[in-house]
Amino acid sequence: MPAWLFGAASRAFAIGFETPFLFMKKLFVFTLACLLVSEVSGAERFADKFVWIFGWSLENDSDVPEISRILETAGKHRLNGAVVSFGIDTLCKKSPEYFQRLSQIKKSCDDNHLELIPSIFSVGYGGGALSHNRNLAEGLSVEDAPFLVKQGEGHLAETRAVEFKNGGFEEFSGNNAQGFDFCDQPGEISFVDTQIRHSGKAALRLEKFTANQHGHGRVMQSIKVLPHRCYRVSVWAKTENLEPANAFHLQVLAGDRALAPRDFHVLGSTDWRKLSMLFNSMDLDKVSLYAGLWGGKAGKLWLDDWTVEEVGPVNVLHRPGTPVTVRNEDGSVAYTEGKDYAPLQDPQLNPFKDDTEALPLKVLPGGRIREGERLRVSWYHSMLINDSQVTVCMAEPELYEIFDHEAKLLAEHLQPRSVLLNTDEIRMGGTCRACKGRNMGELLGECVTKQAAILRDHIPSVEVYIWSDMFDPNHNAHGKYYLVDGDFTDSWKHVPKNLIMAVWGGEPREASLHFFADQGFRTLVACYYDAPDLKDVEGWLQIARQTRKVRGFMYTPWEKKYDLLADFGDLLRKPAAAAATASPPSATPSGP
Repeated sequence: MPAWLFGAASRAFAIGFETPFLFMKKLFVFTLACLLVSEVSGAERFADKFVWIFGWSLENDSDVPEISRILETAGKHRLNGAVVSFGIDTLCKKSPEYFQRLSQIKKSCDDNHLELIPSIFSVGYGGGALSHNRNLAEGLSVEDAPFLVKQGEGHLAETRAVEFKNGGFEEFSGNNAQGFDFCDQPGEISFVDTQIRHSGKAALRLEKFTANQHGHGRVMQSIKVLPHRCYRVSVWAKTENLEPANAFHLQVLAGDRALAPRDFHVLGSTDWRKLSMLFNSMDLDKVSLYAGLWGGKAGKLWLDDWTVEEVGPVNVLHRPGTPVTVRNEDGSVAYTEGKDYAPLQDPQLNPFKDDTEALPLKVLPGGRIREGERLRVSWYHSMLINDSQVTVCMAEPELYEIFDHEAKLLAEHLQPRSVLLNTDEIRMGGTCRACKGRNMGELLGECVTKQAAILRDHIPSVEVYIWSDMFDPNHNAHGKYYLVDGDFTDSWKHVPKNLIMAVWGGEPREASLHFFADQGFRTLVACYYDAPDLKDVEGWLQIARQTRKVRGFMYTPWEKKYDLLADFGDLLRKPAAAAATASPPSATPSGP
């Protein structure tokens, strides 16, 4: 027995404060607690020590050595898993060369004692499923748009023109462009420029953004729209030494809700470039159009020739949940696809492009639609979010047929012990006929439950990780989320408890880890997020060491920043700094 224990026992017994039995009982509890603290604080506290491999497609031979170098670093620094994202859920479309490269990556993982963990089955970023059927994109409705039939084709008829004033900035007084609800700080940040312009006699120039406490340099105009119609917004932009260039946005807002969340990757210095995007008015009759910088620091931005117009059928979807309807003008007659009109379908449909021309409605010979007739046409169209995100509909049965097909191939080629479900950032839903009116939390839960069941049909013992944000009320599991018509609240109540939630982000979120622990889920902390150092990781570590059910950590970059991977691995191996020095059980009286 250590001297301090023997001494404490002797003093306690001598003064009568403790019976031997009671003291030894307290001593046992204290010793056990010390052992548990030592175990939790040690490097082996976390079973999972992963690296996220992102930004490669395995479509080039050069991908293999680049990825292998990262895997070698991970192995040397005692990581034990590599979560990979290079199209593993579209194996049926891969070339023999792809499988050769995949085999090399698998060998590199084995050589470095890393488990290869595929990330698969994305819904929010639906490229995998869309490669099978692009009509599976979630759809927004256009309802009863007026068409006029001329020369055998129906086109959008002229409706009330969108009244967008002074989009060419031709009307102005000093540095005040007329017709706009506001320009940030005219004469200080926003200027009417008659020397540099795309057309006409003037353009709007935005600069000196730091004169605004938020770095804003924006211009806005509110316009009236018709509900459930599709519109195209276009503007010409020019930049010079703009910093940061990604602070530029072209936005359509209804209150605080973005109807067209888009990124254009504008360069810091570029000549005039036309930027355009679609938005759906949904159930609104008024929206606000913004262009400019949020959080600008330096450089200049010019805007000119800003337009808004209603458009006809662009990116029309053709599946059971997105029907096209064609009626006569008063709605009393419903026309039949294949008899009265050809399918309103684009054989070159590409939901990742929204600058294509509208489709004509082709009238079939012998049908009931007559030349010169006015029609009411309804359809659903896909929506591009940011620069490359297209969400798929979780309620279409075909989606799960695709998942089953790909899970079978995954089992045949890799038989992984673990997978990560890419069920994150689901920014559309509840808007097509297949999912309209559904409880979005329940629908998401059904989707994930089916995904897990499909995987375990083919790989019975597979461990399933999943991005956490859509199940976290501290993150994205709530209402008013992007273009979703519905609420993801309580989604966590509708998924299996044996999922491992990959809680992600840069800045530590203690509430998220505690929430999932309280709900009975295990967690993986997916952190780092391209930061210049590991301070946020250290913060996550401190929280994780005091939180139940945290299985481990994943080094998670999105910009191929792996310079700190070695330090990350070493950090996970360090024992936790003692929060407080343990004290022996005090010899306090047990009673009066």
